[in-house]
Amino acid sequence: MEIITFRTPGLGDQSYLLAHEGKGVLVDPQRDIGRFLAAATERDLELRFVLETHLHNDYVSGAEQAASRTGAELVLPAAAAAAYPYTPAFHLEDLAAGGGLSIRPVHTPGHTPEHTSYLVLIDQEPVAVFSGGSLLVASAGRPDLLGPERAPTLARLQYGSLHRLAALPRDVGLYPTHGEGSFCTTTGAGRYTSTIGAEQDGNPLLALPTAAALADELLAEPMPIPAFYAYMGPANTLGVPPAPGLDLPEITVADLTDEVHVLDIRPRTAQAAGFLPGSIGIELAEDFGSWAGWLLPYGEPIVLVAEPGQDVADARTQLTRIGLDDVRGVIGDLGTAATARFELAELPAFLSRMPGAQVLDVRMPSERRTASLPGAIERFLPDLLTDGIPAELDPDRPVLVTCGSGRRAAIAATILTRHGYEPVVLTGAGAPHVAAAVAA
Repeated sequence: MEIITFRTPGLGDQSYLLAHEGKGVLVDPQRDIGRFLAAATERDLELRFVLETHLHNDYVSGAEQAASRTGAELVLPAAAAAAYPYTPAFHLEDLAAGGGLSIRPVHTPGHTPEHTSYLVLIDQEPVAVFSGGSLLVASAGRPDLLGPERAPTLARLQYGSLHRLAALPRDVGLYPTHGEGSFCTTTGAGRYTSTIGAEQDGNPLLALPTAAALADELLAEPMPIPAFYAYMGPANTLGVPPAPGLDLPEITVADLTDEVHVLDIRPRTAQAAGFLPGSIGIELAEDFGSWAGWLLPYGEPIVLVAEPGQDVADARTQLTRIGLDDVRGVIGDLGTAATARFELAELPAFLSRMPGAQVLDVRMPSERRTASLPGAIERFLPDLLTDGIPAELDPDRPVLVTCGSGRRAAIAATILTRHGYEPVVLTGAGAPHVAAAVAA
């Protein structure tokens, strides 16, 4: 048996392809299914099942399309109630894949009500479990993504689910969908895969004595929920079309219309030198799609601004993973229209300007508690759009902006600029470096 892991760092997720004696099982595929099907073809696998552990909150699923393309059997949790045909996975009712391989669904509610893990059996011996958003590496899936009203109940259910999985044999491999970098985890999950024995020994959540104690722990410090999450569950319930193609037409600034949102994916150095007024700048990186889904009005048309040679196909792929399909084109030359600017400052220059300056910290609350920056005005990056610019900021004075590394501060700078502020972005360092320097 072989389990191939497909890591999607920007979403903090893993999809899996299990291969055994010519049979294949695909687990929690994202919408860009080509990479999974190519791996199955390379190994000459007959794809028997496409499994979904739950109705995902963080990406658009590719399961329905993967099953349709290959003739595999689409399997969803029995209680998923999706609006398209699927085989319901009932608790402990095995699915035979052939060649001694079978899949045993295990109902593990908590992350979502219908959540189901899948125990892999070879000749009836358990060898691995796909745990989705239930038992994670040193963590567990969040119970609050469906709203605060249901969170306490789901958190208590998660207790039983974690211990149900932890009761498996110690040498069973643990293959969760959510991992480090995912907003679906309750804490910073570590490695991407593990074993049941390693979790029995080291997962702190398994040491909590009661369901109530686990619920208190999971809900003690709620993390922010990305805005686009609200659209993923309904999309995955109703079904989605195949992902659009990656080619985008070249357009010019003159082609822009009022309804489109301009998304500048160039490096922050290029954005700082000049960008289109009113656009939002999000450098192309692994988490580009997540920030775009969090900061842009969901489902409204987008135009990209890119440098020559940038991987526009990657940007397009990241957007389609969360259902942002309406991308009208890409602008390669802003010409004289790039009149908005902000300033970049390395740590020494930033520190030299701090005395008497106004400083804006756009990190998450949990980050600020870990390394606080005394005197800074605090507002998490997405809240600049939902709650507005902090009233304490004076638009007639420069605003020194910091985050953890400069990435979010640069995004914030493009938002501040549209409101008439003059941002100075700390780049190449972050608020913890500033706090350490100030305290020294």
